[in-house]
Amino acid sequence: MSTTQSDRLRELLEPLVNAQELDLEEIELSRAGRRQVLRVIVDSDDGVELDTCAELSRTVSATLDETDVMGEGEYVLEVSSPGADRPLTEHRHYVRATGRLARLTLGDGGELVARILGVDDEGLDLEVPGVKGRKPTARRVAFDEIAKARVEIEFNRKDKKEEEA
Repeated sequence: MSTTQSDRLRELLEPLVNAQELDLEEIELSRAGRRQVLRVIVDSDDGVELDTCAELSRTVSATLDETDVMGEGEYVLEVSSPGADRPLTEHRHYVRATGRLARLTLGDGGELVARILGVDDEGLDLEVPGVKGRKPTARRVAFDEIAKARVEIEFNRKDKKEEEA
């Protein structure tokens, strides 16, 4: 996708996404046969519900139909949330992952699986699970030490709504 088209799409879509109190995480444009596929990835601190994606999809579709930003060809529009395996790349991603287990690849090549307890401007406060019956330990990791990070999917984890009930 040309930078110009990407910039135009972001300029056009960001106000629509922000009006829904969402963050525009990513815009992907790819080919599927003769059609283009436009994926608009959105998120918020509280997650994104299916109804919100559907409503935003209708709004985005109507707006795109009024402009020439997608050109004359056919396209498919997909509006969705990032998914569980999205890399953590922005400060807000780490904040939203607070309380979750994350796999961090460190700049020195080491790897760490730990629960994110807190996030500030410099880095993360983590709880590293104990091994073989040992107690968990606290650890601090600065953002500049992290090469890659991703949330680990936990099948037996209670989510915030269950804990509040």
